[in-house]
Amino acid sequence: MSSLSIKGVTAAPNRMNPAMYLHSYLHHPLFRPLAALAFLLLIDLLLVPGFFHLEVKDGHLYGSLIDILNRAAPLILAALGMTLVIATRGIDISVGAVVAISATVASMLIGGTMVMQDGVPSYVANTPMVWALCAAMGAALLCGAWNGLLVAGLGLQPIVATLILMVAGRGLAQLFTDGQIVTVYYQPFFFLGSGYLFGLPFSLYLVAAVFVLTALLMRKTALGLFIQTVGINPVAARLAGLRTALLIFFVYVFCSACAGLAGLIISANIKSADANNAGLLLELDAILAVTLGGTSLAGGKFSLLGSVIGALIIQTLTYTIYSLGLPPEINMVVKSVVVFLVCLSQSAEFKTMWHALRARGQGDAA
Repeated sequence: MSSLSIKGVTAAPNRMNPAMYLHSYLHHPLFRPLAALAFLLLIDLLLVPGFFHLEVKDGHLYGSLIDILNRAAPLILAALGMTLVIATRGIDISVGAVVAISATVASMLIGGTMVMQDGVPSYVANTPMVWALCAAMGAALLCGAWNGLLVAGLGLQPIVATLILMVAGRGLAQLFTDGQIVTVYYQPFFFLGSGYLFGLPFSLYLVAAVFVLTALLMRKTALGLFIQTVGINPVAARLAGLRTALLIFFVYVFCSACAGLAGLIISANIKSADANNAGLLLELDAILAVTLGGTSLAGGKFSLLGSVIGALIIQTLTYTIYSLGLPPEINMVVKSVVVFLVCLSQSAEFKTMWHALRARGQGDAA
């Protein structure tokens, strides 16, 4: 073990005692979301029979945990995109509308026409699936570019700019389908939402790929630092030479791209596109997931992994409420309580008041 010697004085290397280790763990940004997820899993372990049971059927892994991960995939994608938007002090409440547009475009183009091949009926896509998926993602990117243009180019408030697309986007999706549900009959399309690869749902691989690529961009390039700088002080970032408008434009396009992919997964899973309900209120769950993961609504520092954990908390909470046979309305009440507690924990005034009360309590005890 090395030591430091200056003018004959030997100093022992700096060591962290167990209390310091415990303090560092308790104050880690991911401690609270991980603790909340662990608490929900403990409730499921005690109250939901066979919650942790996994089994293999036809080479696929099944169980409650797999079901939660699979159903959380669209929310995780939306939360990843929302994380970067919130990191720049923005907000995007048009995520659900982008989901509806993406799902509608893909479902309308793919559709499915029954043909006879060697006397056996089968369905073929109306448009090649690759082109249909590209068109759906292209529509999502156009939505993101629209939001980015309004916020970064015209300087509109993010909540107002994205509110326009939130209303108009879902209206456009309903116009495309005449308010009807578009059913898809093309089997390969279903693989995106309900297919399995190496025993796990294929949607999890899509989520993992987006997460890894995003994390690499944020950690291995200066992009993550630039986004944080814009969120902390956009004026100082612009004076420092950063192209803040371009960065803000990028995060809104990225958020819509994630929402577009989520729309493809949702429509492939239910084998149809419902413009009225696809992605409904998904943006609110995404915002809650991001804040649960430790990202501040004031902008600046963000955590992609925290947002993933936040999305898993929301999906686990929903699964738990349904499994216990509680009314679905309770889910909304619990979410509202969680939002209140998260906002309270991020309030500077509340923190000041809490520290003052603790100091007064310690003074009275002394």
